[in-house]
Amino acid sequence: METVVLNLETVNLTDEQFYHLCQANQTWNLERNQKGELLIMPPVGGNTGKQEANLIVKVGVWNEQTQLGEVFSSSTIFRLPKGGYRSPDVAWIKRERWEALSAEEREKFPPLCPDFVIELRSRTDSLTSLREKMREYLASGLRLGWLINPQQQQVEIYRLNSDVEIINLPATLSGEDVLPRFVLHLT
Repeated sequence: METVVLNLETVNLTDEQFYHLCQANQTWNLERNQKGELLIMPPVGGNTGKQEANLIVKVGVWNEQTQLGEVFSSSTIFRLPKGGYRSPDVAWIKRERWEALSAEEREKFPPLCPDFVIELRSRTDSLTSLREKMREYLASGLRLGWLINPQQQQVEIYRLNSDVEIINLPATLSGEDVLPRFVLHLT
């Protein structure tokens, strides 16, 4: 099953209406891209779900030790400053930025871009669509992002104000200055 894209040009959903649409359809994984298209994402299979969970645990353990921010799963939708409502597989936000949000902003779709994201390509994900998603994050202020592509055994590293770096079969990835002392072992 592939992602279903609905063109909503004739329907102008407000932020509040999109929030209520998602609440009324909680069994669906919904996103909106910068163009305003509604994306209905298929569920992932067991292997991808397991890999996503492992990634969240690893970032979560690092964050528990450092207390530098907050970690989010793919169930969290972020309202990106440059448009779009996106759900990364793993997201991390610096604590000060999270605490600057109001209680209502934290409860609904946080109106910011995470500092760090991981997108793990599943068998049903279009690489073109995932790259578009990563560019949306960058346009909205993402500092570091990893697009992990098991099918091609590559990782694409996205950094603010830098070209995309593609690495074949890396053994480890560094959190650089965004996630200090974080190292993800991929082997």
